[in-house]
Amino acid sequence: MEQPRDKAANGTRSRQLVAGVRAVDRVERVDPYGFERSEDFDYESYEELMSEYLAVLTRRSIKWSKFLKGRSKIEKTAKLKRYVRKGIPNQFRTLIWMAASGAQERLEKNPGYYQSMLVAQHDPRLVETICTDLNRTFPDNVHFRKTSSRCLQKALYNVLLAYGHHNPAVGYCQGMNFIAGYLLIVAKDEEKAFWLMEALLGRILPDYYSPSMLGLKTDQEVLGELVRVKVPLVWQTMAEHNVMWTLVVSRWFICLYIDVLPVETVLRIWDCLFYEGSKILFRVALTLIHHHQDSIRQAQSLPDVCQSFKHITHGAFVDECHTLMKKVFTEPGSLSMATITKLRTTCQACIVAEES
Repeated sequence: MEQPRDKAANGTRSRQLVAGVRAVDRVERVDPYGFERSEDFDYESYEELMSEYLAVLTRRSIKWSKFLKGRSKIEKTAKLKRYVRKGIPNQFRTLIWMAASGAQERLEKNPGYYQSMLVAQHDPRLVETICTDLNRTFPDNVHFRKTSSRCLQKALYNVLLAYGHHNPAVGYCQGMNFIAGYLLIVAKDEEKAFWLMEALLGRILPDYYSPSMLGLKTDQEVLGELVRVKVPLVWQTMAEHNVMWTLVVSRWFICLYIDVLPVETVLRIWDCLFYEGSKILFRVALTLIHHHQDSIRQAQSLPDVCQSFKHITHGAFVDECHTLMKKVFTEPGSLSMATITKLRTTCQACIVAEES
């Protein structure tokens, strides 16, 4: 990759990138990932934000290129963790996600496995359920329309079908289509998207997509316990209005912030999700809640609380993904995996007891 020689060159390149983004977006009204802009999209604010963020991306891209140069194998190190937290450039994202999650190792140890899942005898109920959701997947993304020259619906169907046969205990659950869709947008490769999905659902996320969704229910309660300790006044507001956590944060967890936060922000979260695991989901949630605790506390009723939780996922705070991700690792304070594991055990036991 050609690297800018100095800061002036960096600035020139950033301005050229912004100009390119501006020209494309104004004509096509789509972002770099294929999502259409809304009618009231604020181009002026977006261009101002991107002029700063693209400069950051340029610097990070140069550092990543130097870091990865000559490496035949990617191993987890303190330096790589630091780099991941600061954001993975798009051109290296699939490479790092595959390596960090173990998906690359699984792919290499199972040559031809993905294709074998596609040619296996298909469960008609699985096929029907997947097909029902295909047209509902990202209707605002040009790549998922049948009229698109590069329509991803067939690839999406293949990945979901292969995973359904690979993990019959899960099969297909709503929400999985959006995750597979995001993976296809980033990886641009069916087989890699399949193995990344296998890493997410099989190892990184604890039982989110089983028929009982016990892991998902558990983590929502874990967040409640973390809020009780770290943002007690919000917890008190939730208790006063008898608001269940599943009512306000279920989409955050089941969709891994897809269609909740801006695309660029979601991808920065996923960088850490594939590298560090599910703990990042709690850090993001706690940061959003902590940062907006005053507005949440003003709620006078259950509908007010729900509305305030919708508001905190929009605006400049979540648009500025680089600044947000810095706060994600500082604002919630200490949060160990041991603490989360202990809370999961306690919360899960309570849920099982209540449902039995």
